[in-house]
Amino acid sequence: MKKTIERGRPSILARATGVALFMVAAATVAALPVLLPSCRQSSSPSTHTVKRDRILISTIKRGHFKEAITVTGKILPINIVYLDALEGGRVDKVFVEAGSMVKQGDQILQLSNTNLLMDMMFRESELFQQSNNLRNTRLSMEQFKLQLNQQLTDIENKLQQQRRVYERYKELEKDSLISRHEYELSKDQFEYLGKQKELTVESQKSELKFRQAQIEALEESLSRMQANLDIVKQRQENLTVIAPVSGQLTSLAASVGESISPGARLGQIDQWDGFKVRTSIDERFIAQVKPKDIGEFDFAGQSYKVDVKKIYPEVLDEKFEVDLEFLGEHPSGLRRGQTLHIRLDLVDDAEALLLAKGEFVRSSGAKWVYVLDETGKGAVKRKIRTGRQTSQVLEVLEGVSEGEGVIVSSYESFKNSDRLVLK
Repeated sequence: MKKTIERGRPSILARATGVALFMVAAATVAALPVLLPSCRQSSSPSTHTVKRDRILISTIKRGHFKEAITVTGKILPINIVYLDALEGGRVDKVFVEAGSMVKQGDQILQLSNTNLLMDMMFRESELFQQSNNLRNTRLSMEQFKLQLNQQLTDIENKLQQQRRVYERYKELEKDSLISRHEYELSKDQFEYLGKQKELTVESQKSELKFRQAQIEALEESLSRMQANLDIVKQRQENLTVIAPVSGQLTSLAASVGESISPGARLGQIDQWDGFKVRTSIDERFIAQVKPKDIGEFDFAGQSYKVDVKKIYPEVLDEKFEVDLEFLGEHPSGLRRGQTLHIRLDLVDDAEALLLAKGEFVRSSGAKWVYVLDETGKGAVKRKIRTGRQTSQVLEVLEGVSEGEGVIVSSYESFKNSDRLVLK
């Protein structure tokens, strides 16, 4: 029996495939109105309209970056004078106690040093001996001068007598009244005495010059001995420790019978004519802190100002010390060691571009901002690079120029748009 196959009728699978293709095509056509605008949007910058009265605008300015830090300082007297032992010795007497008020020149304590006393006595003995030697040398020189003068007088007297004999024999020899031999003898004697006088004068000069040099050497030695003795006497006087200035003896580390080494710290005197504040600052600010930087603090309900007076270059435990002095009158009632909390303003010498810090930092992380265009009716999103910052201002290194306006209010409602239209 023959089976008849119907060619014109589609199968069930073919009909199902056709229906699925039809539904996909219909869905694609329906989605075209939605997809096409979004594609056009992604290819062009996004824009958002903002009301001008709901934003804050700040202008980029060039100026000195001013940073405020809070430091803790201790009250100290304006001047502290330390008492050090110039000479070592044993404490014999203590004239005043720590905490007492002293005047300049007051005795504080007395030391004794036997070795120093023996040294002074030995030097005094040497000085006395050298002084006697100088006196004896001077006396000997005066006596020598008298002897030389007497010797020279005798030679001149003999020379004068021999001159007369020589001149007389010379006349007699011309008349042949004496022999030639007698005349020559008188002449030789006369010339001999003349040369003897010259040698005596030269010898006296040399001898006197030598003795004068000897006296000068003794005088110089005596002068050095006297200077050394004066130094030893001064060292002896240094055994008495006196107050170099007037003030309060706030500490004294010495007791009767105690041995003190040379250079040992004995105590200190505080001058309470004024106050200063000493503070320790983190070493990362060492290049920024400068003399005359201004600080401010509150005390008893009032505000007072200080300025940097001295910067200590040594860094210990990652901190360096600074002395500040009061501008104008200091607060009444301050005490040594009292703590003050000071707001210190650090101003950079070099100028920088400065931008006011606002809510936009939370949205952009200060990595981009909206900068007004030339018309002032719009703002464009622009990347920036910032440096230092405080609670009020940012230092801008790149991305903007002086005089440009920047929106500093919050960017949360701007939907991360590339451009803003201000109305």
